[in-house]
Amino acid sequence: MKDLSNYRKSYEKSELLETNIPEDPINLFHKWFYEAEAFGGIEEVNAMTVATLGADGFPKSRVVLLKKFNEEGFVFYTNYDSEKGKAILRNPHICLSFFWHTMERQVIIKGIAEKTPASVSDNYFDSRPDGSKLGAIVSAQSEIIPSRDYLDEKLKALEKEYEGKPIPRPEYWGGFLVCPVEVEFWQGRPNRLHDRIRYRLENDYAWKIDRLSP
Repeated sequence: MKDLSNYRKSYEKSELLETNIPEDPINLFHKWFYEAEAFGGIEEVNAMTVATLGADGFPKSRVVLLKKFNEEGFVFYTNYDSEKGKAILRNPHICLSFFWHTMERQVIIKGIAEKTPASVSDNYFDSRPDGSKLGAIVSAQSEIIPSRDYLDEKLKALEKEYEGKPIPRPEYWGGFLVCPVEVEFWQGRPNRLHDRIRYRLENDYAWKIDRLSP
């Protein structure tokens, strides 16, 4: 067994205090996202982990790309018939998390997912490169397939079929909007006494702000 007990890092880059945070977590997320994008040297700042609860009772997490966020919530796209899509449709209470290691920051979002309107999914699908569009059609995501050649052959056939033609969005592919009910911001601090600020949505739709012990 490899011993990792000596893997340690001192977090000293910033702080998160109640005196300098907004009342709405989306505004703070926007600020942190911009700072990670502008100063963090992170290749895919929009990469996030999506955690769901499967039909087998096990939680499962995987990395996907955030494509939009605003005051309503956070949007990503996937195959609705995939393991992830089915889990979300069965239980829309999911968790998103971002870890921007160079900024020593983490954001954890609990929210309720719902399908985006078809028009929103259409608009995003139309903006994708043709290869990505065809990939969404080729892949019966999460299903067992016989080989890599199987995928490549299906792609070649579709490239020929849609050559010079518009590629329509399949009905089983589209977006999810995750409406947040709780957002936690984590800022690394020395001596493992990290800053943790949690926003929780109250019944009156106001955000309650609490500091959590690290």
